[in-house]
Amino acid sequence: MAKQGTIRAGIGGWTFEPWRGVFYPEGLPHARELEYASQHLTSIEVNGTFYSTQKPATFAKWRKETPDGFVFAIKGIRYAVNRRVLAEAGDSVTRFLESGLTELGPRLGPLLWQFAGTKKFDEADFGKFLELLPRELDGIKLRHVVEPRHPSFCTPAFIALLRKFSIPAVFAEHATYPAIPDPVGDFVYLRLQKGKDDIKTGYPPKVLDQWAERAKAWAKGGTPKDLELIDAKSKAKAEPRDVFVYFIHEGKVRAPAAAMELIKRL
Repeated sequence: MAKQGTIRAGIGGWTFEPWRGVFYPEGLPHARELEYASQHLTSIEVNGTFYSTQKPATFAKWRKETPDGFVFAIKGIRYAVNRRVLAEAGDSVTRFLESGLTELGPRLGPLLWQFAGTKKFDEADFGKFLELLPRELDGIKLRHVVEPRHPSFCTPAFIALLRKFSIPAVFAEHATYPAIPDPVGDFVYLRLQKGKDDIKTGYPPKVLDQWAERAKAWAKGGTPKDLELIDAKSKAKAEPRDVFVYFIHEGKVRAPAAAMELIKRL
C-alpha cells in the first residue's frame, strides 16, 4: 500500500474571461483553454453539471483534451439536492449518473453533491440520500462527497452517518459554511474560498505553506493538528487518502496562481 495518497490541486471551471492574459496567454484560442489549464493544474471542479445535464460526447471531449493523471470533480445536478425530501431524489440521481459520466474514464474524479445553506441535518432523510449513491457505474469506481452548508451538520452524528457509507464531507474554508476536517473514506475534499485578487498568489505564501502541510497530513492518513475535529472521540483509521484541493469563488482571478503555487509545494 502506498504510504501517501495523491494530492491534486485546481480551480472551479476553466472558462473565465479575466483569466485571459493573467492565467491564459494572450491570444490562446478559447477552444484550447481546457487543454492549457489541465497542463498546469491537476484537477478542475466542474460547476456546469449542477445546472444542466451534459451529453456523453461532451465528457468524451473533455477526456481527450486532458492528460493522463488529470481528473475532473463533477458537481451533481441540482434537481437531486434542492428538494425537501432527499429520499425522493432517486430518479434525479440516476439520470445524472447515466448522462455519460463514465466517458471520462480514468479522468472521473469525485462527484460533489452540494446542498443549500437552508438545508438542515436530518439524520434519517440524509441517510436515505446516501443510500442512493452507488459505488460504481459501468465498471468504474465512483467517489461521492457531500457539501452541507448549514451549521446543524457540525455534529458527531453526521460524521458517524458518513462513516457508515464511507462518503466524506467537504472541508469548506468559508466565512459561514461548515468546516469539517474529519476524514471519512479514502479521500479528502477541500474548497478554499478566502483568496484575494490583490495577492499575486491568491493567498500569502505562508498560508499556502500551511495548506500544503495540512494536505500532506491528510494524505498520510492523519489529520492536521491545528484543525478541530467535529467528532474528536471517534477518530478515523489512519490510512493513506487522496486529497483534492480547489481554490473557489473568492479571489477567482488569482485562483489558478494559488493552485499552481500549492502544487509547487507538494
